[in-house]
This record gives sequence, structure tokens and C-alpha cells, in this order.
Amino acid sequence: MSIYKLKITFEEADHESIELPIAAGESVLDVCLDNGIDLQHNCGGVCGCSTCHVYVTKGMDNIEEISDKEEDFIDRAVRPRITSRLGCQCVVINGDIEVTIPDQSGFMGH
Repeated sequence: MSIYKLKITFEEADHESIELPIAAGESVLDVCLDNGIDLQHNCGGVCGCSTCHVYVTKGMDNIEEISDKEEDFIDRAVRPRITSRLGCQCVVINGDIEVTIPDQSGFMGH
């Protein structure tokens, strides 16, 4: 099994960047949850909402292609960008990636 690097930066000033291993076939959401990083996932990580929205800053070619369904949910995300993806759909296929997690403090249910 291939292991790559996932670098995560945060928009929230009190969070430091972190680098974690991510295996081929694993999603950014999985790695966050396995490492105690609070990435919202109201639908349970099944591409049914937009709360696990992240920005891919490097390695877009190293993750699975975006689906039409995912694009629809990104359109509903807070402050979407051209580099926006859903953490549950950011599945690594072959290489390192870097993501920025938008400020999560605006979500209800903390």
C-alpha cells in the first residue's frame, strides 16, 4: 500500500499546520477524523452535504476526479473557490496533497 503526505493548514489562527500520512484510497475526511481534527461532516461523509468543504492547495492531480454530485454540493458551500473539494471525496490516488480547512467555527452543533 502506498503512503503519501497530507499537509493540512487551517484558516483559524489558533490552529497550527500539520502533516499526516495518508494512504492511497483514503479520504482527507478519514485522516482528519482518525487524528482528532474537527472537520465537520453532517451527512456522515457520503457526499450528502457541504460541511467537510476544503481547499486543495497542492496535489489536485493526486486525488480522484470531482463528480457532478460533489460539484453541486460545493456550490452550496461557504466561500467556495475553484480549488474547493469535499473532504469525504478527496481520495488520494497517487501522491502528496495539501489542503486548507476553512474556518469551522461558523457551524452549529459544536
